[in-house]
Amino acid sequence: MTERKPPGVSFESWVDRQIREAAERGDFSSLEGFGKPLPDDTAPYDELWWIKGKMHREGVSVLPPALALRKEAEDAREAVDRAATQAQVRRILTEVNEKIEAAIRRPPPGPLLGITPFDIEAVVREWRSGREGRTDPA
Repeated sequence: MTERKPPGVSFESWVDRQIREAAERGDFSSLEGFGKPLPDDTAPYDELWWIKGKMHREGVSVLPPALALRKEAEDAREAVDRAATQAQVRRILTEVNEKIEAAIRRPPPGPLLGITPFDIEAVVREWRSGREGRTDPA
């Protein structure tokens, strides 16, 4: 729709014609969300709704550095449970421990860190004992 409104034609009728012609061409049938219900509009208005929506679609999260590190430590713990070898367990924990130790030396802004580095040997022993109790379906 790059054409300009012709002189002497009311704006409303020109817009109505543009919409009608686009609908006849099927320009609206391939839009995202076509045929789906509108999102819930009972929530209070948020000026940053589009930013939050974009971040959600892109999988981006904005947490204070301390909370992001806590989340990373939780994720590392879950990754340890899924690890296949002791070497993977040690690598995962070493990487997150380096970040935790750096944050302890120089605390990030925001809430308190509230975590300490993992005891790698204790976690490896725990991981190993968890593996001994499992039976692999082979």
